[in-house]
Amino acid sequence: MAAARGTALPPLAETPNLVSLFFTRAAERGEAPFLWRKAETGWVALSWRAVADRVAALAAALQARGLKPGDRVLLVSENRPEWLIADLAIMAAGGVTVPAYTSNTSADHAHVLENSGAVMAIVSTQALAHRLVPAMLGAGCCTRLIGMDEMRIGQSGSFLFERLEALFAEPATVAACVAGAAALRRDDLACLIYTSGTGGAPRGVRQHHGAILHNISGCARIIDEDFGMGEEVFLSFLPLSHAYEHSAGQFLPIAIGAQIYYAEGLEKLAANIEEVRPTIMVVVPRLFELLRARVVKAIEKQGRVPAWLLDQALALPDQPRPWQRPLDLLLAATIRRRVRARFGGRMKALVSGGAPLNPEVGRFFQSLGLVILQGYGQTEAAPVISCNRPKAGIKLDTVGPPISGMTLRIAEDGEILVRGESVMHGYWRAEQETAQAIDEAGWLHTGDIGHLDEAGRLVITDRKKDIIVNDKGDNVAPQRVEGMLTLQPEIVQAMVSGDRRPYLVALVVPDPEWREAWRRSQGPADEAALVRALQAAVDRVNARLSPIEKIRRIILADEPFTTENGELTPSLKVRRHVLRARYGERLDALYRNAAY
Repeated sequence: MAAARGTALPPLAETPNLVSLFFTRAAERGEAPFLWRKAETGWVALSWRAVADRVAALAAALQARGLKPGDRVLLVSENRPEWLIADLAIMAAGGVTVPAYTSNTSADHAHVLENSGAVMAIVSTQALAHRLVPAMLGAGCCTRLIGMDEMRIGQSGSFLFERLEALFAEPATVAACVAGAAALRRDDLACLIYTSGTGGAPRGVRQHHGAILHNISGCARIIDEDFGMGEEVFLSFLPLSHAYEHSAGQFLPIAIGAQIYYAEGLEKLAANIEEVRPTIMVVVPRLFELLRARVVKAIEKQGRVPAWLLDQALALPDQPRPWQRPLDLLLAATIRRRVRARFGGRMKALVSGGAPLNPEVGRFFQSLGLVILQGYGQTEAAPVISCNRPKAGIKLDTVGPPISGMTLRIAEDGEILVRGESVMHGYWRAEQETAQAIDEAGWLHTGDIGHLDEAGRLVITDRKKDIIVNDKGDNVAPQRVEGMLTLQPEIVQAMVSGDRRPYLVALVVPDPEWREAWRRSQGPADEAALVRALQAAVDRVNARLSPIEKIRRIILADEPFTTENGELTPSLKVRRHVLRARYGERLDALYRNAAY
């Protein structure tokens, strides 16, 4: 495979570890820009050489402060250049990175610290330190805190505090760091990534160097073989503490010599996309849903002609008939060109993962000229298992064929099993759970249900544990129904319930703009009237569902599902057990005195 500027990709099957991969690429790229952050004056870059110097300096400083091979270091930060530098430096020093979500509470941090036994922590801001420090004081194992920004810690007592900039200034050489990293093997533990989980306490997934190297090798082949490798640009938005962004948004760009821009946040993401003009971006379905709503509203405000063009684009088949080609050319020159420009104008692919993408949402963007690749994976598989590929034929109700090097089979009960170097070495300090997840033959039991289509593409039905079994024994996949509900303009979020019940009910969050417009048009109205208005949207969905999938009654959520209130995971999946604990009695009440 040929990478940008004619340089060869490192032979990932032979690369001993992630640190060696980085230093190999840094030596080739030298002063070329690598990591970009937004400053007051605009986007500012660090070169590959500058990043290598900082990684070497921090690795030496960590070793000088007593970090031993295998020691764990907690990393708490938003996406920024220092995240990547710290991650690589921890590994280069022989340590194990333990990424933590910026949304973690003190209790969350305490669980991760106590379970991992982390001996040091690196934190980015004063606000994040405010939640981390109490957990450090309680855990007792973490004896040193390193801050990226200027911050006041106060009387820490049981741990020492230092600034990251001071450690960067300590003497070290890249050559010494490269030599030291050569001792790391593919089987050595690289990071402990705690799965956010839709239920129960997070578990530490033991990802070894070879797991991530193997995974990104399969991803790099898709870029190279299906699109052609060029001077790739990634926009990093999803949390780097999540396995999806950690592998696909950090180590994949390193492997192919790409540039990484760090987005400023959700509120500025659209502007960042237009400024950065990325070629590859990894996203979650929730982001597609938000962007779809914004695109539709923007087009509707432009008048009847743009709205007509949008309708025509959505109605046109993927392969237009001869008499439809003039219309296809018109759409390419108008609405598709404008939408592509809003995504920077050179986007090769938007890769969706982390949760199921509603096929209708995918077709919306595909109709507007963007390439959407839905993938599937799990943290336990480092994480990509399969991905749609243009050469294999993109079918948006599938998640594509397995990536190179990943073996997949379907068990008798429909469960998806995978095997390969990408599979974790197990859960940290959880032998029983590891034995349940990985059988003696090395197959990872994903807990997901699916099948392979005639072209070898994987179709996900649902999660084993999320499948609703009604009182008649019928199985219902709630995520499919929820996805259809949230496509309605009135509904922004939904959770379906009905296990061991005669029919389904739903908890819904109204779209705030729709709700405000409805209130203005209706005048004073109680919640019952609002529920009736929303039920009309639910009935539109019911018309397309089988009898066992229909939603008979709904209640309104008190507030949106967010990571802050614990009702969404950091990858924006619904935490069903949290919502059931909060709304269970009200959902159960929908079955009492019902006329169904």
